[in-house]
Amino acid sequence: MTDDEALAQNRRMWDAAVAPHAASSFYDVEGFLAGADTVDPELAAELEPLAGRDLVHLQCHFGLDTLSLARRGARVTGVDFSPAAVARACALAERAGLPARFVEAEVGALPAVLDGAFDRVFTGGGALCWLPDLAAWGRAVARLLRPGGRLVLRDYHPAMGMFAPAAGADGGLRLEAPYFRAGGPSVWGDGLRYASDQGPAGETVEWAHGLGEVACALLEAGLTLECLREYNWCSYRSHDFLVERRGRWEHPAHPGGLPLMFLIRASRPA
Repeated sequence: MTDDEALAQNRRMWDAAVAPHAASSFYDVEGFLAGADTVDPELAAELEPLAGRDLVHLQCHFGLDTLSLARRGARVTGVDFSPAAVARACALAERAGLPARFVEAEVGALPAVLDGAFDRVFTGGGALCWLPDLAAWGRAVARLLRPGGRLVLRDYHPAMGMFAPAAGADGGLRLEAPYFRAGGPSVWGDGLRYASDQGPAGETVEWAHGLGEVACALLEAGLTLECLREYNWCSYRSHDFLVERRGRWEHPAHPGGLPLMFLIRASRPA
C-alpha cells in the first residue's frame, strides 16, 4: 500500500467517524455548547497569550479544541483532511456563534493550500501517527509561523503503544511492540471506536514516529526547540489498565514510570 492509498483509506475512516464521534459522550458537544472548555489549563498556558493572535490548529477533527481556543480570543483556523470533519466543524462554529475558518487539506500540502502567517500552530493528541512524512510536517509548521511565532504540540507518547498487561501479573506489563518499527506503517483492524461503539469498523494505517524524529523534523525545518516534556498520564483512557486520578489516566502500579504523553514547544526565530 502506498502512502497515498493509506491516506485515502484513513480519510474514508475519519469521514465515517465524524457523526458517531460528534454524538458521543466522549466529545460531549452539548457540554461544549453549554460552555465547557475542551482545552485544559496547562495546555492553554503554553499557548497564551491568545487574545488577538492568529492560531492554526492542525488535524482538528470537527473543531472542538479549535473553537475552545476561539473562545479564549484567538483568531482560529482549523485544518483537517476529512471533508466530513470540516463540514461538521463549520456547522458547530455557527451553532456556537464563534468566528472560525476551517480548511480541508492534508498537512503536507498546506504550504500550497493555506496562505497567511500565524502566531500559533497547535497540534493536539493523536495527530502525528496519521502522518507518513514528518519532515514535510516540520516544513509546513515552519512556513505557517510568523517570525517569533510558536508551535505547541501535545500528543500521545510514542512509547505508549509498546506495553500491554502481562498475564498473571498484578499490574505487570509486557512488551507488545518495539519502539523503533521498521518496514513501513502498521495496519490496525480496530477501526475508530475509541469514542463510540458506533464508530466505523475497519482498517486504519498508522506511522510510528519516535521523539527524536519529531524533534529533528522541527530542528531541520529551522525552528528553535524550547522545551520537551514527558508525562506519566494520558488525557483519556487509552488502555484498559489505566485508572483515573484527578481527571487524568495513569497506570496504577507504575504511576511514575510509564510515559503516556509528551509536549513540545518550538518557535520560529524572530
